[in-house]
Amino acid sequence: MVPSLDDHTRRLSLGAALLFLLGALTGIPLALAQTGVLTGDAHTVLGAHMNAILGCFLLLGVSYTLRLTRLGQRGLSALVLFTLIPTYANWLVTLVKAFLHVRGVSFTGEPANDGVAVALNVLVVFPTLAGAALWCWGLRGGAQAVPVGVPSGSGTPSRRAT
Repeated sequence: MVPSLDDHTRRLSLGAALLFLLGALTGIPLALAQTGVLTGDAHTVLGAHMNAILGCFLLLGVSYTLRLTRLGQRGLSALVLFTLIPTYANWLVTLVKAFLHVRGVSFTGEPANDGVAVALNVLVVFPTLAGAALWCWGLRGGAQAVPVGVPSGSGTPSRRAT
């Protein structure tokens, strides 16, 4: 079964809600790292916490604009993946690197650091760039976007109870 526009919107919205929850829960290891109970770098744990919260809002923004895009089913599916995967990966990889005590932003020859650098590039940087480009492409002028209130695959507005 081909996912509808509403399915994509729901998937991104649920992804945002779960990422927000993970971000809130990341406050626990953040407090423990700040007090010295955990040995993770507190600033990097704070970065993971903020990555999740900000990633949540990115997912909500993409979810809100899906109806405005000129993307077909394959494009919508790709956009959903290219936003969900990097937002979750950014949170997780940043949280893990806090406890590995590495930066992972360049290759140093240290296995833990280089592994984080590869993970960040493959799971965060490249998919984020692809997703951002696809999002911009989908919002360009041209073909008619699906109007708000029109369910995907339908030519008539949906009826909503008031």
